[in-house]
Amino acid sequence: MTGEPAPAEKVKCVVWDLDDTLWEGVLSEGGGVHLRPGVQEVVQELDRRGILSSIASKNEPGRALARLSELGVEEYFVVPQISWDAKSTLVSAVASELGIGLDTLMFVDDSPFERAEVEQAHPVVRCVDAARLDGLLSRPELDVPRTRDGRNRRRMYREAAVRRHHEATFVGPRSSFLASLGMQLVVRATVAEDLARAAELTQRTHQLNTTGLVFDREQLTSLLGQDDHLVLSVELTDQFGDYGTVGLVLVAIEPDGWRIRLFLMSCRVMGRNVGGAVLAARARSHDQGLTADFRPNEVNRPMYTVYRLAGFAHEGDEGSVRRLRLRADVTLPVPDYLAVDDSIPDRSPIKEP
Repeated sequence: MTGEPAPAEKVKCVVWDLDDTLWEGVLSEGGGVHLRPGVQEVVQELDRRGILSSIASKNEPGRALARLSELGVEEYFVVPQISWDAKSTLVSAVASELGIGLDTLMFVDDSPFERAEVEQAHPVVRCVDAARLDGLLSRPELDVPRTRDGRNRRRMYREAAVRRHHEATFVGPRSSFLASLGMQLVVRATVAEDLARAAELTQRTHQLNTTGLVFDREQLTSLLGQDDHLVLSVELTDQFGDYGTVGLVLVAIEPDGWRIRLFLMSCRVMGRNVGGAVLAARARSHDQGLTADFRPNEVNRPMYTVYRLAGFAHEGDEGSVRRLRLRADVTLPVPDYLAVDDSIPDRSPIKEP
């Protein structure tokens, strides 16, 4: 039926049951001594692809985590949810802890009852019978680009958990908390090694995305070779580790100045005011006009707010696209808690013949 919610095109996290799914037998009945055949290989391959794994299991938490450690696989599972709550509640908690949509989850369980309970509560979650493990890796929703950021994704989420703890226990104003992170922001020209991650960002990032333009690796390669475009990558580090490539900016160089056709940020930097700092780096890089496209949808309002707070005003519409222009009287400051390295090529607007 049209209008019903649907899963996202690609899965970001596979949520595993434990008993008779990840391991053989039931832990409380003496099982869990051995992993099910093929499970470890699947989990490790998902990890290499940058697809997270988590747990939703009705078990005693301490005992279950100890068994995962004994089996040598505990490190592969982020934000495990182990309690006697309903599986739908546990699955929802995984999405909440990771800050991702339920529609990006896959749930693997041997029990038809548990799969039905999750499907009823969360229709957008893909529910898979554990008996179908052999063909799991060939499913198209698990076919994702291999990137450096993907290989490090599990580590990044673990570092994010440390950051959250630091934030929860920090005493002082928000500005002092942000300063305590020691953030280093880099805005630089995209190179060939970045293209897989850049394409992945356009395909996976929806909320913090100004226009929703999607590019594959070949299209981005073509743009890199064009004198009238800049493709910029945004990276962030802090005292807790490397966020990786967290943003992408596509700039068209036009006769009257630079036009931001696409500006997107990963949700992992939400609340860091990185967007405003990137726009400040853009504005400092030239003395011509700076405009931006914005195509509104149901979820990307935060990026419109970033533009408005930075001093962009609505200039007019081109079909479904709002044209914004940075006001001439605005000087964009970089937040003092962000050290910015804006290694951006010096490109003057292309003059009309």
